Amino acid sequence: MPEPVRAGQRYLPGLDGLRALAVIAVIAFHEQLGWTPGGLLGVGVFFTLSGYLITDLLLGQWAATGRLALADFWLRRARRLLPALFVMLIVVSAWVTVNDRAQLAHLRGGVAAAATYSSNWYLIIQNQSYFARFAPPAPLDHLWSLAVEEQFYLVWPWLLLAGLICLRRARKGRPGGVAWLALPALVLAVGSAVAMLALYHPGLDPTRVYEGTDTRAAGVLIGAALALVWPSRGAAAEGRARTWLDVGGFAGLAVIAVLIWRTGQYSPFLYHGGIIVLSVATAAVIAAVATPGTRTGRALGWSPLRWLGVRSYGIYLWHYPVIVLTTAAYATEDLTRAAVQIAAIIVIAALSWRCIEEPIRRGGLTQYWRRLSGHRLTRNARPVALTILAAASGVLFAACAGLSGAVTAPASGLSSLPVGSTRPVSPATGSPASLQPGAAPQPGEGLPAPAPSPAANPGPPRTSCQAVAHLGDSTSDGLVSPDYLPDPAQRLMAQYQRVGVQQVITNIVGANSVVETLPGDTNGYDAARAIAAGGFRGCWVIALGTNDTADVAIGSNVGRAARIREMMSVAHGDPVMWVNVISLVPSGPYAEANMRLWNAALLQACARYPNMRIFNWAAQVEPWWFINDGIHYTSAGYAARAHKIAVALARAFPATGRRPGCVVT
Repeated sequence: MPEPVRAGQRYLPGLDGLRALAVIAVIAFHEQLGWTPGGLLGVGVFFTLSGYLITDLLLGQWAATGRLALADFWLRRARRLLPALFVMLIVVSAWVTVNDRAQLAHLRGGVAAAATYSSNWYLIIQNQSYFARFAPPAPLDHLWSLAVEEQFYLVWPWLLLAGLICLRRARKGRPGGVAWLALPALVLAVGSAVAMLALYHPGLDPTRVYEGTDTRAAGVLIGAALALVWPSRGAAAEGRARTWLDVGGFAGLAVIAVLIWRTGQYSPFLYHGGIIVLSVATAAVIAAVATPGTRTGRALGWSPLRWLGVRSYGIYLWHYPVIVLTTAAYATEDLTRAAVQIAAIIVIAALSWRCIEEPIRRGGLTQYWRRLSGHRLTRNARPVALTILAAASGVLFAACAGLSGAVTAPASGLSSLPVGSTRPVSPATGSPASLQPGAAPQPGEGLPAPAPSPAANPGPPRTSCQAVAHLGDSTSDGLVSPDYLPDPAQRLMAQYQRVGVQQVITNIVGANSVVETLPGDTNGYDAARAIAAGGFRGCWVIALGTNDTADVAIGSNVGRAARIREMMSVAHGDPVMWVNVISLVPSGPYAEANMRLWNAALLQACARYPNMRIFNWAAQVEPWWFINDGIHYTSAGYAARAHKIAVALARAFPATGRRPGCVVT
C-alpha cells in the first residue's frame, strides 16, 4: 500500500478517493456482488497508484538531498505495514484455532508467507488457485498483492538509484532530466506485459499469471513512469491543459468502471492487454488528481471517500478474513450479510488505524508506552485495562498454539490421499483440493451397502462387459481410495466385479480433461489411446467432463462436441458409457449452468453413436453427498457413486436382454 505523505510532498486528497474506489471494488468482488465481476481489478489500481506514490516520494528525497536513504525508506515501510499485518495474522490464527481447526495446516504456511511477503509465490508453488478453489477460500490468500508490491519495492529503489546516478553523471551534475528514466521503466513494463501474454493459456487456470511478480510488475512500473514525467511537486496546468487532464481523468475512471462491470477473472482480454489498459486508465486518473485545481481531484477528494481511502490499508487487510470466516461455504450473493460484513470491516479498520497504524507511524510504541506508564490508572480504569490485557493474552495464546502445532486439525478435517494413480487435486489446477475423507454423513445420509440383501434382491444386474477401462478426474478419486472408502467392498473395483466385470483398468488423474494437459500429466484422450494401443478391447466408462466444462467456459478453442468426438474415436465402436456431470456451484467456470451444457452435448452426441450410453448421475446424486466445494463428494457420496456407476454399466450393456436407449438411470 502507498506510503503516507511526508514532508516535502503535497497531500493529494483525490488519491485517497481513488484508493477508496479501488478497495470498494475489491470488497464487492469478494462479496460476490453480481454487478462487479471484475472487482478484483481494484488491486491493479492499487499497483499503479503505489508505483506512482513511492517513486514520487523517492524522487522528492533525491531532489532535496541528492541521495536516496533506502534504509530509512524500508524502515518506514516496515513501521507502516507490519504492525497492522501482524495483529491481523494473530487474530485470524486465534480465530481459526478456536473455530475452524481444519484450516490450521494450510494457515501455518500462509502466515509464514504473509510475514515474509512471499504469499504470491507460496500460492503459486503450492498450486493453489486464487479463482477455482473448491473449498472455502483461505483467509490470507488476498495478501498475495501486498507481497507483489513489497517484492517490487525491494528491487525498484535500487534500479531507480542506479538510473539517477547514471543520469547525474551524464548531465555532469546538472539537475533535472529524470523524465528520461521513464523510458527504461516503460521498457520493463512492456517486458512484464509480454511475460503475461506468453504465460497465459485460456484452457488453464490464470493464477500463475495473475499473481506473479514478473507478470504484474507492469502496473506498478506504469505508475512509476508517470511519477518520473509528472511528479506531484511540479504538476501544474492551466486552461486547456487542465481541461484535457480532466477529460483524461474522467475517461480513465469510466474505463476502470467498465472493466469492473464487464470483465471477470477468466476473461482472456484481461491477460491479453486488459490489465495494461487498466493501468494506463489509472495513470490518467492519477495525472489529473496530481494537478491542482482539476475537477477530477475535487470529485475524488469527497470527504467520505477520503476517509475510506486513508484507512484503505486496514480495510484491505481485514476484509477478506472477515468475509471468508463469516460466510457459509459456497454461499451466493446476500446483500444483508454483505452489509453486516462491510460494516464490521470498516469498524475494525478504523480501530486499526486509530490504535495501531497511526500511533506507530507518528512515534512508535516507545512514546506510547511512556505516555501510558507515566500516568497512574484510575481505580475504574484498572478492570478495563486488565480485561483488555487478558483478552489480548488469550488471543495471542490461541494464535501461538495453532501456529506451533500444539493444536492440530481434527481427524475428520483435511487430509491427503496416498501417492499413486489417483491424486487429490482440484479439477482446475491440480492443486490439493479440500476433499474430506471419512466425513460424517449429513442428516438422512447413509453409506450404501456393498451389496443388496439376498432376501430383498436376487442379485445385482449383470453386464456383458468382461473388461472395463475407467477414465476419470478428481470426482473419481474417492471411488478407489481407502481414505474415503475403508471397506474394499465399497470401492469401484469391487462394485464392477459385482456386476460381472473381470478386468478393470483405471486412469484417474485429478485436474484431468479430454484435451488440456497439466505438467507431468496425460490428458484423457492420450490416456485412452495408450490403453487402446496396449491391446485393450472391452467397455469404456468415461467420467470426465467437469474440467472440460470449465476449460470451455474460460475460452478453450476446443468445443464440447469435439472433445466427446475425440474420446469416441478411441473406442473404435466398443461400448462406451459416459457419466454426466453436476455441481452445486452457482457461478464461474464450474457453475451448474455450464455442467448442463456439457450434458446437453453428450445427449446430442449419443444420437450419433449406437455404441454410446449416458449414465444420468446428475439425476441420481443427492445434495448432501457433496462436500462444501459443491463438486466433490463425502465418503457416503463416493460409495453411492461407485455403486451406481457399476449398476448403470450393467443396465447400459446387460448380459442378457435388450439394451436401453441413450440415457441410463
